[in-house]
Amino acid sequence: MLSETHKENRVKCAREFLQQCAENTEEFLDSIVTGDKTLCHYVTPETKQQSKQWRHSDSPRPKKFKQTLSAGKVMATVFWDRKGVLLVDFMPTGTTINSEKYCKTLKKLRRAIQNRRRGRLTKGVRLHHDNARPHVSRNTKALIEQFGWEIVEQAAYSPDLAPSDFHLFPKLKQHLGGQRFATDEEVQNAVTTYLNGLAAEVLEAGFQKWISRQQKCVEKFGDYVEK
Repeated sequence: MLSETHKENRVKCAREFLQQCAENTEEFLDSIVTGDKTLCHYVTPETKQQSKQWRHSDSPRPKKFKQTLSAGKVMATVFWDRKGVLLVDFMPTGTTINSEKYCKTLKKLRRAIQNRRRGRLTKGVRLHHDNARPHVSRNTKALIEQFGWEIVEQAAYSPDLAPSDFHLFPKLKQHLGGQRFATDEEVQNAVTTYLNGLAAEVLEAGFQKWISRQQKCVEKFGDYVEK
């Protein structure tokens, strides 16, 4: 449940986003790099849509067995912009993301931007990530300041306003649905191949949904946005 303080902060962040976007929409959206982390399992159950079957009206209902996520999993940190995926960084099994590791990932991200988005570092980068502890640590903030990057504020408890959560990762999980992998490397290859193969139009759609969701957040006085 969102408290009134949470709702007020969500509206505040949404209004700031929309104001910056309105001033120069193309420049603002072009400058944003958004990122988040997700768990990718060795076995991801099919979605309800994927498991649908055509059958005759008189046919018996097919048996469906409950599937659970497998124990084997890989943590992926993904950064992307409206043109494509910039970086897919995997955590070794059994480790957790701390400030030091996240700073190493951000340095990889900077190199990726330098190589894939010529001139973007000079024009300016706006980084969007959530408020996880490694993201707001003193070392992380110092590194971002050293890079000269701005931060696009993300309100707490707001996955509905994070494009990775409401747009990119659901597409990834749908793609992985029904597939089985035996090793971390197989999962990593499948994830990387899919994300790097996404068309710019797919990612641009996520940014447009982001604008729409920010507007709805303001209209709903900070309540969660379903679609």
